[in-house]
Amino acid sequence: MSRAEPETAGSGTPEAARTPNPLWSLGLLRGELLITFRRWRTLALLGVLAAVPVLVGIAVKIETGDGPSGGGREGPAFISQISNNGLFLVFTALAATLPFFLPMAVGVVAGDAIAGESSAGTLRYLLVAPAGRTRLLLTKYAAVMAFCLAATLVVAVSALAVGALLFPLGDLTTISGTRIGYAEGLGRALLIALVVAASLVGFAALGLFVSTLTGSGIAAMATTVGLLITVQILDQIPQLDALQPYFFSHYWLSFADLMREPVYWDDLVRNLGLQALYAAVFGSAAWARFTAKDITA
Repeated sequence: MSRAEPETAGSGTPEAARTPNPLWSLGLLRGELLITFRRWRTLALLGVLAAVPVLVGIAVKIETGDGPSGGGREGPAFISQISNNGLFLVFTALAATLPFFLPMAVGVVAGDAIAGESSAGTLRYLLVAPAGRTRLLLTKYAAVMAFCLAATLVVAVSALAVGALLFPLGDLTTISGTRIGYAEGLGRALLIALVVAASLVGFAALGLFVSTLTGSGIAAMATTVGLLITVQILDQIPQLDALQPYFFSHYWLSFADLMREPVYWDDLVRNLGLQALYAAVFGSAAWARFTAKDITA
């Protein structure tokens, strides 16, 4: 089913029809967002992401019972603090989903952005409408970035709800050992969620570029997720330490520095700068490929 009807005879000159007004552009973005978030695949991905904090929270609750934190076992700093303060479940859930689950979901949505339209036969109809290739590509990327934010917030909100139900809330201890109030901790949790979402924009641009290279949505999604896995593996090989700072995933877990007092900004700034670089490079590559591509479906 196409989302835009082709131009009919008598609708005006082609040049006039190819000049959309801002309201039409907002309508295009609104339509793209509705279609993206109404797909069963998208809802299933968000459901899986929302389930991760539930599983982590239940596992920690069973392990610790009603006793003190840790249950005699050691683990990552965030996990060991969950039973003392449910707010730490937000940080733990984001740390657990960021290396694979969150980017995998983004890779599926980004990889399908253009290639999915081509395989469904709707891409030509979208381009016949007064969108233009550049405007359509920007709309697709905006929708993918909206999914990045929504997916991250789903994890954070789910973790916050489960943490409040299963564990006590209150002032929390930072990684540096200082105490901050619950309101400030909640603010930092929101900031961490925003940083995690921003950490995915470079990978989203990479997925969009892959989506312009093929007419098969499945192939584009598989390639994007395959690149994610490959880069994650390469980032763990010590012999490649000279290249690893340039991998899009290298600084993803730097959001933990927001839980220090004072905050360590160096790796956070490097991460955001690297994401901006990836977005610029692969966004430009996607534009160059898409504007020169021969659309046959």
